[in-house]
Amino acid sequence: MSRTFSVSDSVLVALPPETVYQQVSDPARMGAWSPENLGATVAGDGRAAHVGMAFDGHNKRGPFRWTTRCTVTAADEGRLFRFRVHAIGLKRPLLRGPIATWEYRFEPAEGGTRVTETWTDDRRAWPDAAAHAFDRVATRGHTFADFQRRNIRITLRNLKAALEAPAPGA
Repeated sequence: MSRTFSVSDSVLVALPPETVYQQVSDPARMGAWSPENLGATVAGDGRAAHVGMAFDGHNKRGPFRWTTRCTVTAADEGRLFRFRVHAIGLKRPLLRGPIATWEYRFEPAEGGTRVTETWTDDRRAWPDAAAHAFDRVATRGHTFADFQRRNIRITLRNLKAALEAPAPGA
């Protein structure tokens, strides 16, 4: 059985691309929308997202919690935000290696912005059988592609709802 290495989905958000980008490109905010991510600790000077910016993502799946080290590989305001996950560990990301790439594209569309979220499996060196076995244990019976397809759908739905919600007191 061959692996699916990339999955994506899109949603229309009734805001301009620059506004949506500003929210999504702040890794600390992702925990507000993701069913698995709890947010992030960003290293450095607190500048807006930029290529080379590193952050540690804090994650949970059921009772399990772990931390990933990520580096931003694209930060084109209002158009593209991408980062690669290249280390993982329980409290600190000590195990290094290619894990995944996450990408968010922002395209002007009638009524707002089409946001496309894409997950790419960077574990290319893993044999398919080993990846399938690991994935089914880690996701309780699914491939990572199927698991991430569901997570992306939930994240985009939550992002849309949060960003389109009226401001408190409005």
